[in-house]
Amino acid sequence: MFSVKFDDPRVAINRVYTRRGDQGETGLAGGQRVPKDAVRIEAYGTVDELNAFIGVARETAAELASRHPAMAEMVAILRRVQHELFNAGSILATLAEDVHPRQARVTDTEIAQLEAEIDRMNEGLPALRSFVLPGGCRLNAELHVCRTVCRRAERICVTLAREQEVEGAIVRYLNRLSDALFVWSRWVSHTLGVAEILWEPNRAASGQRENQS
Repeated sequence: MFSVKFDDPRVAINRVYTRRGDQGETGLAGGQRVPKDAVRIEAYGTVDELNAFIGVARETAAELASRHPAMAEMVAILRRVQHELFNAGSILATLAEDVHPRQARVTDTEIAQLEAEIDRMNEGLPALRSFVLPGGCRLNAELHVCRTVCRRAERICVTLAREQEVEGAIVRYLNRLSDALFVWSRWVSHTLGVAEILWEPNRAASGQRENQS
């Protein structure tokens, strides 16, 4: 395992709108024009959506940190993940032949870090005897939203990989991140002393009606 120093981005955002996308096309990092509903655009667009939801969860964690100092760790983790997702989006927005060796990306180092956090934060959690429902506290629910969007991003990247070359680390990273988000949602509830909401099949309307008859 070794560290990689990426080049700083050379970006100048002087105009918010260019009108170049008015005909339903957008540009990849290499300059190629592609339809906005292309699978590659859907892939990095969903990663961007995930990044936005992570930002919402991070702000909630930051608000909680003033009363629960342990949440400061979650704030730092989520901020790092936002940078990593942007790196993944950078690669997804670039065709394989245009990727620069020092272009920002996710690597096995990022995946190993997620695995270490999953193992450490899962260690003190009570064993699950049922599936859990999102909720109990806002941050738990927000992390579950992040988890489901992450799964969708992973599925789209798998679809893209069947058609075009995609760096394998991206799919592995999203797979591990979705697992991490599940553990983090449980860790947050446990740390805050909030009871988890367990799935009870008979709490459905049909099950309750059966019990009343």
